[in-house]
Amino acid sequence: MTSAWDPLKRPLFRALWIATVVSNIGTWMHEVGAGWLMVTLDARPIMVSLVQAATALPIFFLALPAGALADILDRRRYLLATQLWMLTAAAALGLLTLAGLVNAWLLLGFTFALGIGAAMMTPAWAATLPELVPRPELQPAITLNSIGINLSRAIGPAIAGVIVTAAGPGAAFVLNALSFLGVIVVLARWQRAPSASTLPAERFVGAMRAGLRYVGQARELQAVMLRALAFFVFATALWALLPLTAQRTGGGAAAYGTLLACLGAGAVAGAFALPWLRAHITRDQLVRGATVVFAAAMVASALLDGIWPLGAAMVAAGTAWMATLSSFHVAAQTAVPAWVRARALAIYLVSFAAGTAGGAALWGAVAGRVGVPAALIAAAAGALIAAAATWRVSLESADPAGSDRLEWPDPPTHGAVDPERGPVMVNVEYRIDPRNVQEFTAAMNELARVRRRDGASSWGLFGDAADPGRYIEFFLVDSWAEHLRQHDRATVADREVSERARRYHVGAEPPRVSHLIAPGRE
Repeated sequence: MTSAWDPLKRPLFRALWIATVVSNIGTWMHEVGAGWLMVTLDARPIMVSLVQAATALPIFFLALPAGALADILDRRRYLLATQLWMLTAAAALGLLTLAGLVNAWLLLGFTFALGIGAAMMTPAWAATLPELVPRPELQPAITLNSIGINLSRAIGPAIAGVIVTAAGPGAAFVLNALSFLGVIVVLARWQRAPSASTLPAERFVGAMRAGLRYVGQARELQAVMLRALAFFVFATALWALLPLTAQRTGGGAAAYGTLLACLGAGAVAGAFALPWLRAHITRDQLVRGATVVFAAAMVASALLDGIWPLGAAMVAAGTAWMATLSSFHVAAQTAVPAWVRARALAIYLVSFAAGTAGGAALWGAVAGRVGVPAALIAAAAGALIAAAATWRVSLESADPAGSDRLEWPDPPTHGAVDPERGPVMVNVEYRIDPRNVQEFTAAMNELARVRRRDGASSWGLFGDAADPGRYIEFFLVDSWAEHLRQHDRATVADREVSERARRYHVGAEPPRVSHLIAPGRE
C-alpha cells in the first residue's frame, strides 16, 4: 500500500519539494508585504483587491501559451527561465521599495510581473509532477505539494508580519527574491532524460490549437473547470478582502500575517485529514461539504472582530480551501494524458485565474459600495448557490488508468511520406447489421469526440445508399505528421471507445482502413 510519505523517499522529488516550500514561504512574504504596502499607499477596497487580481490575472492570459511551451520545449530549462524571471522581478521591487520609490501602480506592476512568471511556470510545474513519481504515488505527491504550499502559507505570513513591522515591506520583497535560489539550484542539477520521439516537434501555434481542441472535447476536464470556476469566483472574496478584515482588528501587518498563517495552518490540517475523508466520502461530497464550511467562514469573518475568533474562522476556511483545491487538482491531473498535460492543465488554470482575478476585482468593487462585511456575506451566499447550481456536474468520471499511453503502430505506407504533406483523409469501412445501426451510430459519435480531441479537423459517418450494411467513417487531419501524432497520442481509454464501436462490425475481416493524402504541390 502506498504511504502518504512515499514520494519523499525519491531524492529529486524531495529536493524540489523542500526548495519549493522555501520559495513559497518567500511568495507568501511578498503577499503580506504587497497587501499591507497597498493599504498604506491607497487603502481603497478596489486598490487593495487589485493586488490579488494582479497576481492571478496573468494566468488568465498566459496559461495556454505557457502550457504549449512546456509541452514542446525542454521542461527543465523552461522552468529555470521562469525562476530567473521571478527572482529578477522580486529583487527589483525590493530594492525600489527600500529606496522609497514605489507607488500604488508601480507595486501593482511588479506584482503583475511576478504573476507573469508564476503563470508561465505553473503548467510546466504541474505537468512535471508525473515525471518525478510513479502513478501509484501521484495522489500522495499532489497532496504533499499541497501540504508544502500550505505549510509555507502558515510560516511565510507569520515571518512576514514580523519583518514588515520591523523593517518594512521592502525587506520581505528582497527575501522573496532570495527564496527562488534553492529551486534554481535543484533544477540546474536535474539530469532530465530527453523524451524520445521520431516525430517532428510541434509548432507553437499548432500546439496551442491542439490543446484547445483537446479540452473542447474533454468532458471530464470541462466538469472540473466548471466546478472550479463556480467555487473560486466567490471564495476569492475572503482572500482579496483579508487585508481590510485584518485592518478592522487594529493589529496592523502582524494581524494580517497572523490571519494568513491561520489559513495556512488550517490547510495543512486539512491535508492530513484528506486521506481519511477520501476513504469515506466521494470527491463530489467532499467539495460540497467544504464549500459549505468555507461559506460559513466567510460569514464569520464578516461578523467577528477579534483576532482570535477571526483566526479560528481562518483555520476552518483553510481546511475547506485545501479540500476543494486538492480535489480539483487531482481530478484535472487524472483526466488528461501526458502528451497534452501541460496545455490542458493550463486551460484548467485559466478557470482558476478567471475565478480568482475576476472575483477579486468584483468583490473589491462590491466592498467599496456596500462595505467589507456585506460583500463577504454576499460572496458566501453566492458560493452556496453556485454549489447547488452545479450539483449534477460530477468530478468522479475521470479514470486515471484511461490516460495511459497506448502503443498504436504507425500506418503502413508505400515508401517514405513527407511529414508536412496533407491534409490526410482516413477512411474506415464497417459492415453493420441494419438492426444495430442506432446503437452503432451512438458509439461512433463517442468515437468522433476522440478523433477530434486527438487531432481530426473534420469527422463524418456515411451509409451506402445501395448497401444498407456498409458504413464509411472518415476524418481529416492537417498533415501526415499530425496523423502520426494521433497514433502517438492514443490512450487506453481511446481504445475502449474504439472497441465499443467496432463491436458492431460483422464482417469476416476487421474494418478496412485507408489513408488518402492530398497531392503535394509541384
